Amino acid sequence: MARVDSRASTRLRPAPLTVGWREWVALPSLGLPAIKAKLDTGARTSALHAFYVDPYEVGGLHRVRFGIHPLQGRKDIVVDCAADIVDLRQVTDSGGHREMRYVIAAPLTLGDITWPVEITLTNRDDMLFRFLIGRTAMSGRLAVDPRRSYVIGALSTEAYGRRRPTPVRKRGRV
Repeated sequence: MARVDSRASTRLRPAPLTVGWREWVALPSLGLPAIKAKLDTGARTSALHAFYVDPYEVGGLHRVRFGIHPLQGRKDIVVDCAADIVDLRQVTDSGGHREMRYVIAAPLTLGDITWPVEITLTNRDDMLFRFLIGRTAMSGRLAVDPRRSYVIGALSTEAYGRRRPTPVRKRGRV
């Protein structure tokens, strides 16, 4: 017979949503309707690609402006964002390098669920994913199946437009 821990909470918590190691997500408050994310249980904090980061103050409130290329390989698509600064933290990346990063909070949407997450801002140009979701953001909500990808399905990137880079012509060539 199974033992029941009388100290356990009587409030039932929904089972975590099973997702793949990579999924399409949205950060609607930042104007990002679709961005590929790597769900990384080895990373503590979430990280969002920002190719520029510009802190500023308005009315005593500390904020940050930052630019994102939301789609890998598409530097012609730029989303300029702004958010309140939640913190400034030293983060150690997977290569062991330490970096001070601004931390913001934003609602993350994955499938039918939305919840607030803390996100650090860093340049991820050399990374395969523009957004990394760390275990703190996943805790109690998501279970990652490392054998699967895009379990929840794709999101439309149409909101970013159909722009294509304009080819650069070299002098002397037609």
